[in-house]
Amino acid sequence: MSLFIRSDIRNVAIIAHVDHGKTTLVDAMLKQSNVFRVNERVEERVMDSNDLEKERGITILSKNTAVTYNGVKINIVDTPGHADFGGEVERVLKMVDSVLLVVDSYEGPMPQTKFVLKKALELGLNPIVVINKIDKPDARPVEVIDEVFDLFVELGASDEQLDFPIIYCSAKSNYARLDPEDGNMNMAPLFDMVIKRVKAPEGYIDKPLQLLITTIDSNEYVGRIAIGKVQRGNIRKNQTVALMSKDGSIKNAKISNLYVYEGLKRQDVEEAKLGDIVAISGIDAVNIGDTIADSTSPEALPFVDIDEPTISMNFMVNDSPFAGKEGDYVTSRHLRDRFLKELETNVSMKIEELSPDCFKVSGRGELHLSILIETMRREGYEFQVSKPSVIFREENGKKVEPIERLTIDVPEEFMGVVMEKLGPRKAEMVNMTSAVNGYVRLEFLVPARGLIGFRNEFMTDTKGNGIMNHIFEGYETYKGDIPERTRGSLVVFEDGDAITYGLYNAQERGNLFIGPGTAVYHGMIAGECSRAEDIEVNVCKKKHLSNTRSSGSDEALRLTPVKPMSLEQCLEFITSDELVEVTPKNIRMRKRILDSNERKRLTNRSKAQ
Repeated sequence: MSLFIRSDIRNVAIIAHVDHGKTTLVDAMLKQSNVFRVNERVEERVMDSNDLEKERGITILSKNTAVTYNGVKINIVDTPGHADFGGEVERVLKMVDSVLLVVDSYEGPMPQTKFVLKKALELGLNPIVVINKIDKPDARPVEVIDEVFDLFVELGASDEQLDFPIIYCSAKSNYARLDPEDGNMNMAPLFDMVIKRVKAPEGYIDKPLQLLITTIDSNEYVGRIAIGKVQRGNIRKNQTVALMSKDGSIKNAKISNLYVYEGLKRQDVEEAKLGDIVAISGIDAVNIGDTIADSTSPEALPFVDIDEPTISMNFMVNDSPFAGKEGDYVTSRHLRDRFLKELETNVSMKIEELSPDCFKVSGRGELHLSILIETMRREGYEFQVSKPSVIFREENGKKVEPIERLTIDVPEEFMGVVMEKLGPRKAEMVNMTSAVNGYVRLEFLVPARGLIGFRNEFMTDTKGNGIMNHIFEGYETYKGDIPERTRGSLVVFEDGDAITYGLYNAQERGNLFIGPGTAVYHGMIAGECSRAEDIEVNVCKKKHLSNTRSSGSDEALRLTPVKPMSLEQCLEFITSDELVEVTPKNIRMRKRILDSNERKRLTNRSKAQ
């Protein structure tokens, strides 16, 4: 049996740090390939399909597309750039034969660049380096190439991997160049480079079928859709195959529909062969990591190991006075079913049922979990969540904790305050370089729990001028206690609606999170206290009516503008005795124990012990 080479196909993934232009590059490649009609209105970042991706400008789920150039079909996988969705990146790299490593021509390699490149090099892929945004006024492509080369060396790249080809491009302006100054104004050099340098799929086409499932999608008409690359042999519509699960079980299944990718659409086909990236429907029991093999001689393929979760949160049935008023799905059964559905597609998440009303959900980071919360909220779920906490491990009889590599770019004037704030959070500075335009780049190794609640403080301290990125580095010995929030909460004293007069008196005690007319309940958090302890405030208090008038009493009461809190800010703000109540209409913060007398009793009891 001879080795077969599919010279008419190339499979490539686009990897990069968040916001370096992966999805925009896919847009440019699709436009060059005439995927869109001449008169078709095309949205920016067409591959970012769900609302959260469009709003936040980040890719959360990997996407497949395909273009044809000079008779060669190029399957392109757009991957997430944020470390929290690393599980997506690790899986899809099993489907491709090379990667386009996109690097911003000003920022250079960032923490996530290192993460995604490391995964690609470990799998033996030879990257093509794409220096993007070369039309930026502060672009520095030559220095960035040197930084990329240093990163390859640091990650132990082979001689073949170090001999990487370079393309300079502006994805936004739809051009790619072999030299930044050559004047070319289309994407042809990038396509030519992909066809020339990406290895064509090769294997045994006359051996029994092997296909590894790397992604699961779903469709209301055909149910679960499994996506993967044909590693060996052929696959046909209506074929009976063996479904080999990761647990070792094997059962027969029938393929109802078989699709390949053409542009942004899936195209129905009768047959696909070695090297094709396909989507399959009709197998409801299929999961990520399963192998679809020939039914007469089934052989499983090895699956990539996914990094373990580092952060967990408790999701609970909502028990506040407003429970059940704003959500469609409110019971523990609803939550359980939703989590089981999430596990089917989200391989880097783990779920454990602690009690009938409480589930421990573990993920790769705060963003990973907050995206799940926001998605469920939009689907009509109502629940409450605890403060994120890191997952500790035991190694050689010692307690170890996850450590993050934190990269910060700040104007020099804010360097002191940032370093001062990171000290108590047990951060250790490992590098400092002066970036251009008065910005300094600081690198720290910091416990993951030291970063919980830091972003909010960081943005305030740097007046919005700082940029921070972090990525999982590894496990180290427990670094000691880290202080919680330094300020207390303003806790609502009674049920009702917030009144201007009550809020006016409360704002003297701290910063408010709610405005007039907000429905509140006893134990809900209305703001941040200016002191270290919690203070109860009566935001529903009305002004007593009297027939005496004093000068100025009729003047309008002026409230300080309210500081609206996003979901992430709420999760960062709360302490261990507080919860975030999440409904489709509102996000509220509350005390875990609503009754103030009960809270005082517990506090006194813990002090006495």
